Amino acid sequence: MVRFLISAAMFLAAAAIGLLVANLLLDDVSVSAASFVWVVLVFAVLQAVLAPFFLKTTRKNAPALMGATGLIATYVALVVASLVTDGLTITGLSTWVVAGVVVWLASMLAAFLLPLLLVRKAVEERRA
Repeated sequence: MVRFLISAAMFLAAAAIGLLVANLLLDDVSVSAASFVWVVLVFAVLQAVLAPFFLKTTRKNAPALMGATGLIATYVALVVASLVTDGLTITGLSTWVVAGVVVWLASMLAAFLLPLLLVRKAVEERRA
């Protein structure tokens, strides 16, 4: 149970970092501070549900797209999160394209690096 909670916290943190990076880098992406937690929760839950679904679907029907399932899930989660919440606004087609890639890359890197940083910190604390 503890591992699940830690994984969920890391996933939420990675989603938050991805959305923040897009908000900082792209002028036409805005995430309101008042509803940031709600936007992150909606986005992360959608991405967590959609990624395995798209992976299973592409594995069966279009194996060539298997590598893009995370990116596709990110785009769909962004669209739904922007429709369901008032806190996420993305304007312009080119911004949508770039925002999806930025959020996907930033959240993927955060999901990879956050556990490594926390493990390193825990090891250093144990040594001390």
